[in-house]
Amino acid sequence: MNPFQTLRLALKALRRNLLRSFLTALGIIIGVAAVIAMVSIGEGARKRVEETFASMGTNLLIVLPGSSNSGGARGGFGSQPTLTKDDWKAISTELSLVAAAAPDLRTNAQLLSEEQNWATSVHGTTPEFFKIRQWKAASGMALSDADQETGAKVVVLGATVADKLFGSNSDAIGQLVRIKGVPFQVVGVLEKKGQSAMGQDNDDTAIVPLSTFLSRLSPGLGNYLSGPILVSAVNAESVTGAMDQVSTLLRERHRLAPGADDDFQLRNLAEVASSQQESADTLSSLLASIALVSLLVGGIGIMNIMLVSVTERTREIGVRMAIGATPGQVLAQFLTEALTLSLLGGLIGVAAGVLVAQQLSSSFGWSLSIRSDIVALSTIFSGLVGVGFGLYPALKASRMDPITALRFE
Repeated sequence: MNPFQTLRLALKALRRNLLRSFLTALGIIIGVAAVIAMVSIGEGARKRVEETFASMGTNLLIVLPGSSNSGGARGGFGSQPTLTKDDWKAISTELSLVAAAAPDLRTNAQLLSEEQNWATSVHGTTPEFFKIRQWKAASGMALSDADQETGAKVVVLGATVADKLFGSNSDAIGQLVRIKGVPFQVVGVLEKKGQSAMGQDNDDTAIVPLSTFLSRLSPGLGNYLSGPILVSAVNAESVTGAMDQVSTLLRERHRLAPGADDDFQLRNLAEVASSQQESADTLSSLLASIALVSLLVGGIGIMNIMLVSVTERTREIGVRMAIGATPGQVLAQFLTEALTLSLLGGLIGVAAGVLVAQQLSSSFGWSLSIRSDIVALSTIFSGLVGVGFGLYPALKASRMDPITALRFE
């Protein structure tokens, strides 16, 4: 008997008890669907983490000022200005593993257009800020070196601020806004970045040249910077080395004795992203492992039904052997039935898993990520489950004594 005939007989046998065959395959269907859905959600979470940290900047380090200490009460990092403009320039020009550095000073202010007003965070920085954050202008242009050098009263708006002040369909370029009573001309509107890792709206911001910020909006610190310095390493592999270089440079510039505490803090967002990624991967693996249990339960169900089928078809087995069927052909027949049952369940499970993943990704607002390798592995594994759990019933059928089988009632 050729393989095609064996498959045709297997399908015919499964159709005799269609409902029972479906219920038997249900464990495989649920298992495969759960594996695909859970892994897809895990992949969606991983991509969401990557997108969130990518929006913060490329290979980003944050250098925070030191902490204050007054009357025994210690403030957090950033409460005591310890970083200077000279520190920023030294980091930008003297370190081989640093691609760019930019101060990020900020204040809260009410922005007024001719017809609307909006309270937002105003940043004072340099053109390198946009390179570090990988933030391009959707219309107009970002800040230029000339704006920084001349202290120009120009502002680049985030998408949210532009919409609130001028409307979603209006052209903000060239318009005037007042910040703390000072008129600024809008020269650019930035691309949308969405929410930060903390749920804040990245687009709810306004950015002015650092020189203008210090002279017009927040004077009084002299050479000191009231905020952090953003640093971008030359590549992802250089982040740790750049971190060490920045730390060594600042300790030398601040004349800190060996063993003395830093009067600044360095934060490596790559480490935070890696930690978040590990958490997402662990959760994805855990969910997939739980889903695989369903496949094993489905395999046990297949074994149970195949054993029942062998018992019910004992006389049929005896007749086939009496007219010349070999034990190998009987073994192939029952293995084919188990394999067909599990593979059909696997294919239905794939379709169900994709549908569930689409629904879940829509609910969470994540991008759908169906991994083709997981789909293939789930289908192959479902087939292996069918063969593995169908082998014992098939062996039992192939080892029957034809005479005893013919006498079976």
